[in-house]
Amino acid sequence: MADAVDSAVPGRRRRRKASGRRSPVQVVVQVIGELLITLGLVALLFVGWELWWTNIESNQKQEEALTSLFEEFEVPAAAAPSASPEATSAEENNDDAEPPVLDKPEYGETFAVVYVPRFGKDHARPVTSGVGVDVLDSLGLGHYPGTQMPGEVGNFAVAGHRQTHGQVLDLIHTLVPGDKIYVQTKDGYYTYTFRNNHIVMPDRVDVIAPVPTKPEAEPTERYLTMTACNPRFGATERIIAYAVMESWQPMSEGPPAEIAERVAEYAAAPAGSGS
Repeated sequence: MADAVDSAVPGRRRRRKASGRRSPVQVVVQVIGELLITLGLVALLFVGWELWWTNIESNQKQEEALTSLFEEFEVPAAAAPSASPEATSAEENNDDAEPPVLDKPEYGETFAVVYVPRFGKDHARPVTSGVGVDVLDSLGLGHYPGTQMPGEVGNFAVAGHRQTHGQVLDLIHTLVPGDKIYVQTKDGYYTYTFRNNHIVMPDRVDVIAPVPTKPEAEPTERYLTMTACNPRFGATERIIAYAVMESWQPMSEGPPAEIAERVAEYAAAPAGSGS
């Protein structure tokens, strides 16, 4: 019956076949839709790589750097930790001896460890000379070339990532005045006390001047400045954390009590292994 009707109305079959075809506009819309879905999947994969895989990869490289650095440090195996940060401060502040200062390292050379107990009892990050992506993306904190070394009068300034590549300074915004930040080199331990933080635009290079934000001033104190992107998932600003050195102690006296357990873990780690 259908065939009879179709034969009676010759144009009907042609219209039926034509109605199954997609117009050029429909084809374009479908292609655009598929491209958007693909781009969305690629974006999700990229975010996952940035927020997950880069942290795993960077943490592994940083642990390897720390282990290698401790192979160079002469940490006394049985050295007792200092009684308390307060006792250490009082004792060292009565000592007129100048703290030792390392020679300037070569670019890419790891030379120190930074411990920030406020970020967690296991927090320990290597410090490497330079602030290029090859350093910051793999080796923890990068030391700004031209700024001072640990214990030196002036500004020991470092940079680090927040949400990616090991999340080195992810919790920088949680520091409160009085928090201790410890820097360990082959010579010993330098204790800095956090003062305040500061939000600036990315072009504010005066924050790493010998006297932070006062490039014309002559330094008389020993500063530690840590810089990171702000907000946590963006980079439109920079968050700056300022600290001032209060004491130092040689390696032979053992680490400050607050970081003694972490130091012991690295000192006891077998050569070539991570802690």
